[in-house]
Amino acid sequence: MPHPPTAQRLVLDGTGLSPRSVAAVARRPGGGTPVTLDEAAVKRMHASVDLKDSLLAQEIPIYAVTTGFGDSCVRQISPDKAHELQRNLVLYHLNGTGPTAAPPVARAAMLIRANALARGTSAIRPDAVSTLLECLDRDVLPLIPERGSVGASGDLVPLCYLAAALIGEGEVLHRGAVRPALDALNEEGIEPLRLAPKEGIALINGTAFAAAYAVLAAADARELVFTAELATAMTLEALHGNASALHPFIHANKPHPGQVRSARCVRDLLAGSRLATSFDDILMRREKLAGQSYLQLNERIQDKYSVRCAPQIVGIARDTLDWTEEWLATEINSATDNPLFDAEESGLHLGGNFYAGHIGQAMDSLKTAVANLANLLDRQLALVVDEKFNDGLPANLVLARGPEDPEAGLHHGFKGMQIAASALTAEALKQTGPVSVFSRSTESHNQDIVSMGTISARDARTINGLVREVAAIHLLALAQAIELRGVELASPAVRAVHTLIRQHSDFVSHDRRLDRDIAAISRLIETGALRRAAGVADDDLD
Repeated sequence: MPHPPTAQRLVLDGTGLSPRSVAAVARRPGGGTPVTLDEAAVKRMHASVDLKDSLLAQEIPIYAVTTGFGDSCVRQISPDKAHELQRNLVLYHLNGTGPTAAPPVARAAMLIRANALARGTSAIRPDAVSTLLECLDRDVLPLIPERGSVGASGDLVPLCYLAAALIGEGEVLHRGAVRPALDALNEEGIEPLRLAPKEGIALINGTAFAAAYAVLAAADARELVFTAELATAMTLEALHGNASALHPFIHANKPHPGQVRSARCVRDLLAGSRLATSFDDILMRREKLAGQSYLQLNERIQDKYSVRCAPQIVGIARDTLDWTEEWLATEINSATDNPLFDAEESGLHLGGNFYAGHIGQAMDSLKTAVANLANLLDRQLALVVDEKFNDGLPANLVLARGPEDPEAGLHHGFKGMQIAASALTAEALKQTGPVSVFSRSTESHNQDIVSMGTISARDARTINGLVREVAAIHLLALAQAIELRGVELASPAVRAVHTLIRQHSDFVSHDRRLDRDIAAISRLIETGALRRAAGVADDDLD
């Protein structure tokens, strides 16, 4: 299946893969981004294979090549059984459970594992990695159960499903259908691998599955951070809020980078608004009061914390994302299997780079920061729908014609939506418990301390989904509130967002089902469509 000449090629060298590139490839079906190995990486890989073969010829014991695995490393395996040993390694770990990982996760894991092997320290043939990349290119995706990894020795169970697909075992997702792996490989003209000594453990002994979830979770969290800033801008307009809390002077005097950027983003989104107010506006209104004291204004001069402190709260998520992505960039450009081969010094090294502790710690932190966004948005929503706090908007944002109207209490608008948002928020907050502290001793106490990084990364994915739904509910309410205030008075960015929302959800003039509306707006958040409507390009997401 040839690629169009305009397709941009991604070249792996084991050092230069970015989390953003992983997310882009993962979310684009095969054929969109051809991936190849760097020539220098190929040479390094050949050199590590030559070193392994030399050590085998000298009958030097090599862990997982001429020994058993884990606690069985004291048992020697004859060199003529080395091929069979690698195949058995893959087969006996095919015991995953739970839902099947989504195609983007499978693609991300394939790409990350290939890049790690491109470092040339794993004694795996370049042809074996090229087979992996060819499957990625043709969208022959392993069906990987989500559960079964403790994050050390890497993601043994899930990555065995990846390795199994390459040798023609098990099932794959191919052209939208579940098929036997061997049939899909044959149809695409891909020769199934016969694993050489060390190649089975090179494929499965790493952190690629955890890193795949983590990279995608970080990318989704970026969208949620912007969405929280957009919702804050719209909340300020809906409540006639005081935008003075965004003033650069305030944030320059507590200069956490994420907080400064968050305040600037909300200010930019509000540019041109005639709905949000400021402290200067309040003072001007005071001056216009002839002979009346300022107290007679009966006007609040600052907003509640969920509005006033939004940059401080969202800024934490921004800063957490920054260091999280630095850690992930290091992880996906690392050799994470064992043993490692130093071809330059003819050295064989036994270690533990498969330990996914950095992923676990990063995801435990990220999921807390993101769950706090749900808490922020839920509290803002509570203000917007409550007539005691929303500065003259109707209760639950549904119009009534007065208390004497016989149908005044017939429609309840966004009352149920606020309840749903609080339920989702509570569920997100519940999921924030750190998983990285729940080590279990496994494999006859060989793996006596493990990272749980994969579970933490999956939790981060789950929390992102919950927060996205809270944000969708809030944005639907805010679109309603802005329309009640007068869309023409909103900032240009908010008007554009309102227009896009209305293409997927009508004004709520009477009680009706809103679950489909939530799903539609959630999708606009997930794909970045709302962000682009506000004039923020993909490259400006930071």
